[in-house]
Amino acid sequence: MYTTQPKKMLIINILDILRKYTDEDHRLSQKEIVDILRNEYDMTVDRKSVKRNIMNLIDFGYEIEYSESVRMVPNKSTGKLEESYILSDFYLVRDFTDSELRLLVDSVLFSKHIPGGQCKELIGKLEGLSNRYFHSRVKYIRTMSEPSLFSSQLFYTIEVLDEAISRYRQVSFNYSDHGADKRLHPRRNDDGTVREYIVNPYQMAAANGRYYLICNYDKYDNVANYRLDRITNIKLLNTPAKPMDKVKGLERGFDLPKHMAEHIYMFSGESGLVTFRAKKYLLNDIIDWFGGGVTFFNEAEEEVDVRVRVNYSAMRRWALQYALHIRILSPKPLAEQVKNDIKEAYENYQM
Repeated sequence: MYTTQPKKMLIINILDILRKYTDEDHRLSQKEIVDILRNEYDMTVDRKSVKRNIMNLIDFGYEIEYSESVRMVPNKSTGKLEESYILSDFYLVRDFTDSELRLLVDSVLFSKHIPGGQCKELIGKLEGLSNRYFHSRVKYIRTMSEPSLFSSQLFYTIEVLDEAISRYRQVSFNYSDHGADKRLHPRRNDDGTVREYIVNPYQMAAANGRYYLICNYDKYDNVANYRLDRITNIKLLNTPAKPMDKVKGLERGFDLPKHMAEHIYMFSGESGLVTFRAKKYLLNDIIDWFGGGVTFFNEAEEEVDVRVRVNYSAMRRWALQYALHIRILSPKPLAEQVKNDIKEAYENYQM
C-alpha cells in the first residue's frame, strides 16, 4: 500500500495519468480518471475535483482536448429541468505523433555511430514522450550495434563541439582508428607519442549514418572532416577559431548542402567537375548520392552522361563501387586513376 498522497499532488497526478494513458485514440472520462487515482495513486476524489484540476491545467497552458455534451437535470431548488454540460473523453495533445516518434526511434536504432548502451537509453527517452500504448509497439526492437566498436564519449564530444562552434573556439582531441581487436587506438606521431589534433570547428553533419565534424586542421589551410565517434579526449580551448575566410574553399562562407553533395564519403581534398557515362537504371542511385545538383545530358536509350561537382577522392571510390555501371570521362587524370585501380584490383585476384 502506498503512503496516502497529499491533496496538493492531485493536479500533478492527473497530468501524469493523461500523459501515460491518453492520446487522440485513447481518451478517459472523469470516472475513469477517478478510478485510476484510487487504484494507482491511492487518492480518493470526486469527479468535480478532477474536472476542476483539468481546467486548471488547461489554464496553465497544457493542451488538453475533451468532448462536451448537454443533458437536462432537475434544479435542486425549483425542480425545473435545466441544461447541464458534461465533459468527457479527455486526452493530452502530444508534441509528437506516434509516427513522428517512430521515425526518430528508427533513426537512432539504425544509426551507425551511437554506442549500443546509449542507443537503448536514448530510445527509452523517446518512448517517454508518448504513452504506454506506444511502448508496446517498440518493446521488441533490438539494436544491432556492438558497444565495443564505438567511442563511449560520443555525446560528450557533441556537447563540447556545440559549445566550441557557438563560441568560435578551437578544440583539441585525439583521433583513433580501429585495430584488429575491434577497439579504438589513438593515432601516434613518429616518436610514438599520441598525436594531438588542434582544429577550428565549423559544423557537425550526418552522412552515411555517421556524424562528422567539418573543420580546419590548424596546421593547414584546407577543409577537413573527422568522424565524431573516433574522436576522444576532446577539450575546449581558449584560443579563437580561425575565421572561415582564411580556409581554402570557405572564402565565401560555408554552404552545408553544397559541401555534403560534393563530399559523398566525407573525404578531404580538392573538388571539381566530373563527367561520367552511366547506365540509365542507375539514375535513382545517382540522385541518392549526389542530390539535385547533377546535370544529365547526351541521353541515349540505355545510357546518359552525368556532370557533377564532387570531391575527387570520393569520386574515385564511388567509381570503383559502380565500376560495372559507369565510366568516368573527365577529368582524364581521375579516369586514369580509376583505370589503374581496377587493374590492381584484378591483379589482386590472380592466384
